[in-house]
Amino acid sequence: MLQVFAWLSLGTAFICAAIVAVHEIRYPQKMMVMNLVWPLTALYLSVFGLLAYFRFGVPMRRSGGHHEGEPQPDGGRMAMGQNAEVSLIDAAISATHCGAGCVLGDIVSEFAVFASGAVILGSMLWASFVWDFVAAWCLGIAFQYFTIVPMRRLSPNEGLKAAVKADTLSIIAFQVGMYGWMLLVHFRLFPQSHLRPDEAVYWLMMQVAMVCGFITSIPMNWWLLKIGWKESMS
Repeated sequence: MLQVFAWLSLGTAFICAAIVAVHEIRYPQKMMVMNLVWPLTALYLSVFGLLAYFRFGVPMRRSGGHHEGEPQPDGGRMAMGQNAEVSLIDAAISATHCGAGCVLGDIVSEFAVFASGAVILGSMLWASFVWDFVAAWCLGIAFQYFTIVPMRRLSPNEGLKAAVKADTLSIIAFQVGMYGWMLLVHFRLFPQSHLRPDEAVYWLMMQVAMVCGFITSIPMNWWLLKIGWKESMS
């Protein structure tokens, strides 16, 4: 029964991601990196990611100014600093950036660790934790780089520094939520069977882990927006 539910959940998520991708082909986001962020978000938030895209992503494409990646005359939230008003929606949309990088990195590294048979301290779990973080950090920074540079008109060197500053704590917060669920799965829910990446139930558990990571990254993104280290998309 769990296997059937896993396939249904994963299939629904893939359909949602495909709908977003097809819509973006016809109506691309002005900020190019968001054309990757929204489908990747739908891969783990599934129907909720699809609804979020049409509720917030499509208006971002249609509207002018900050949504489209144009630099703001006042320098955005970096200039406004701690006086800026930050909503939960601001933080959630901001979290999709690090979330997308984390999700893509986690998918790639999980298969790589499994295929290579890599272990740390005798366990594939710890190896996946290490390589998940490395891949998630690299891709998350890349996603943030292509968000921040067009907004602030930074040089490549300045853009990289700003991206690292903006997204490192956010990525850590995302991975904390993810790892917490993965530890629960490994030691409590499936302590004997130890699910593998070639099983649908494994990816169902990873889907839940990514949702947990998204939730734990929202408060951090709220704070980063509040202090002006990240740019608001709304």
